[in-house]
Amino acid sequence: MTTEPKDDPAGRLFFQSAIFHGTRLPRRPRAKGATIHEPARTIPVFRDCDVLVVGGGPSGTAAAIAAARTGAEVVLLERANHLGGLSTGGLVLWIDRMTDWTGQQVIQGIASDLLDRLPKGAVAGPPRGLWGHADDATAAYWRERTAAFHGIVTWSPTIDPEHLKLAAQEMVLETNVHLILHAWGSVPLMDGNRVTGAVFESKEGRMAIRAQVTIDCTGDGDIFHRAGAASETESDPNDIHSCINTAWMFGGVDMPRWIDFKTSQKDAFSSFMDRGRAACDGLFERPFVSWRDDVALFMGPRLAGYSAIDVEDQTEVEIRSRRLMARHLDVYRTHAPGFANAFLMLSAPQLGVRHARRLVGAGRVTRDDWPTGAVRPDEIGVSPSLSPKFPNISVPYGCLVPTATDGILVAGRAISCDATSHSFLREIPQCWLTGQAAGVAAAVAVGQGVAPRHAPIGPIQAELRRQGALVRTETRAAA
Repeated sequence: MTTEPKDDPAGRLFFQSAIFHGTRLPRRPRAKGATIHEPARTIPVFRDCDVLVVGGGPSGTAAAIAAARTGAEVVLLERANHLGGLSTGGLVLWIDRMTDWTGQQVIQGIASDLLDRLPKGAVAGPPRGLWGHADDATAAYWRERTAAFHGIVTWSPTIDPEHLKLAAQEMVLETNVHLILHAWGSVPLMDGNRVTGAVFESKEGRMAIRAQVTIDCTGDGDIFHRAGAASETESDPNDIHSCINTAWMFGGVDMPRWIDFKTSQKDAFSSFMDRGRAACDGLFERPFVSWRDDVALFMGPRLAGYSAIDVEDQTEVEIRSRRLMARHLDVYRTHAPGFANAFLMLSAPQLGVRHARRLVGAGRVTRDDWPTGAVRPDEIGVSPSLSPKFPNISVPYGCLVPTATDGILVAGRAISCDATSHSFLREIPQCWLTGQAAGVAAAVAVGQGVAPRHAPIGPIQAELRRQGALVRTETRAAA
């Protein structure tokens, strides 16, 4: 069953897209109530460091680089064989808006450093001179290329994931971060209420890393959750941000021809979509552009009712998504202009999760904050708003800090905010933003010998500015 975008009189839903429900796959019963006893054992210490970053997605990559640039000794753990998380392994090739509605790039710093590393053929998007343009023809052109919204051209590039993997890796290594791939950070080390590092699992078995400050960049909040820090999990089950999907790419396509068909033959396009829905039980998606015209990106049908922290839900989404990928290929090759020679290029090796846990933090961004544009005293970055009717959003340091648990910061999509604000604070650029801030704050805390919650905001803001991030004062924001 397909759920179409719904009315939103409160103005809290800004991403309007069809989401998909369906009959669950059969499951074998679990062994209810059964347990085993795991005897105590000695765990070898892999190494000690100033800052341990768990998770090498956008936030973790930025956190590790930023902490090392600030002078800390850093270890970065990543469970996969590459860095970048959803921006690479999840095939989220479309890097969402980094400019505000005037065309000013507000998400800068390491986000810009990474994208500037990409070769010319590995990134596509409007030239700087068009950012903020609102004439109809220009906006219409870039809307079909995922870079214009509300009739305004934005800096929302699409990228080659392989080149972004390489750029992230090289930036991490250049800053002398100790990078460990194929290492799953599993549980925190605790001293009372303070996190003192983490245990990780690998082919070598279970080992520990001790750290002055740990940064949870797992996306799902695995480390802070297991440390006992409070979290929120509620979200609207009929909202796109509650959905999970596996993305994929088709090669051998002609995307300009597809875009011409979609925009100039409205009736034929509508008939094609009806045909696709009938062939795929309603779970039918249209393609997005990628960094090149012969590769199409499908985010995969957005499957509702699944939990990103339930292992069988995760498995079922992967199974359903890959079956749907094959059915999409049949429909597109047979009936879609520009897809006659399409082939299965790649399904994402990483599950497309939007929402799992959100930290209950010392600070928070909520929907009620949007209209004011107020600059927080502890601002660590600036996010574009979701609509031109709202000013830019001030992101406070408190979003990264648990209310009680010490020795740990949180960055990425698990930061402290309400479910509505999470809809944009979870995006790739915002993850770079909060990751860079967490890395700087962790290094400042270590340097001053204080808990992260007591790290002085002045030096954190000054170092973020030195690293190229946009951090305002009230006077600068007003100007």
